[in-house]
Amino acid sequence: MPRRRHFLHLLATSIGRTLIYTLDRQPRLQAQSNPTPTSRIPLRFFTAPEALTIAAAAGRIFPSDASGPGAAEANVVIYIDRQLASAYGRDRYRFTAPPFEEGTPEQGYQGRATPRDTYREGIAALGPEFHTLPPQQQDHLLRNLESTRFFRLLRQHVIEGMFADPMHGGNTGLIGWQLIGFPGPYMSWSADMGQHDGGRRFRPKPKSLAQVIRRPVKPWEDEQP
Repeated sequence: MPRRRHFLHLLATSIGRTLIYTLDRQPRLQAQSNPTPTSRIPLRFFTAPEALTIAAAAGRIFPSDASGPGAAEANVVIYIDRQLASAYGRDRYRFTAPPFEEGTPEQGYQGRATPRDTYREGIAALGPEFHTLPPQQQDHLLRNLESTRFFRLLRQHVIEGMFADPMHGGNTGLIGWQLIGFPGPYMSWSADMGQHDGGRRFRPKPKSLAQVIRRPVKPWEDEQP
């Protein structure tokens, strides 16, 4: 029986925005013109309630604060959803036959659970109402899981979703790259030579790979069996 399709409803104000710094270096997001009220993003792995839980957890690991927007604005949950739906999520390329032993840190994870299994366990531990809890309670629940594989994997994926190329689902509007001043995969800087002469600050507007090569790019997770 086909799996019921789930969608995550995101406010349009969190999509396609540009990070603007004022003269006193205070960040703000400039929304796109004529936004629609919401955008329905199809989920590939999570159910809608699971996506809300992970989005809330990601938002506590990389919150929006005085330095700028965080995981919520970058739609990190979409990045995580796409990775778990791919061959990576089911451990297609990891040796998963027993015996399962506790390996050294250099060996990496040696257990039975796939990334998908790990997330299911973590979501169950956080509880179905996690996204509705006050931030302090969310932080308390996450601290209780800090030593688990779920938390380590979630933290890793939040960082990846913030700063990976947006073709993978996160870093919406190149928010992560705007935060750290990363220009993206420019192929040449010849047109920008001399932009920083005279001590002027040079911070080029970031471009994704698709913007640089001027054609859509198919992410690896869409190509894997």
